[in-house]
Amino acid sequence: MSPGAPRGKERSVIPLRVRTYSGYKADERPVSFSLGDRDFQVVEVLDRWYGIDHAYFKLRADDGNLYVLRHQLDDDRWEMVMMEAEGAPEG
Repeated sequence: MSPGAPRGKERSVIPLRVRTYSGYKADERPVSFSLGDRDFQVVEVLDRWYGIDHAYFKLRADDGNLYVLRHQLDDDRWEMVMMEAEGAPEG
């Protein structure tokens, strides 16, 4: 597992398009993202943490699901590393 990656099972990543809020710094937090032809609004950022060259955001989208998005800072690439369906049992 790479440094700064979320703990747990290694998962495949899914590239996506992310629109961000830029306040006191660029790409401060995601506000929406697109996966394929589907758009999601970020309802709440639940957590964020930083690795050496990545920033991670755990969020709830308008579909009620939880997502962890990873922003690779050196090439401005966004990936979804985890999705948990609303009401799914925690494990």
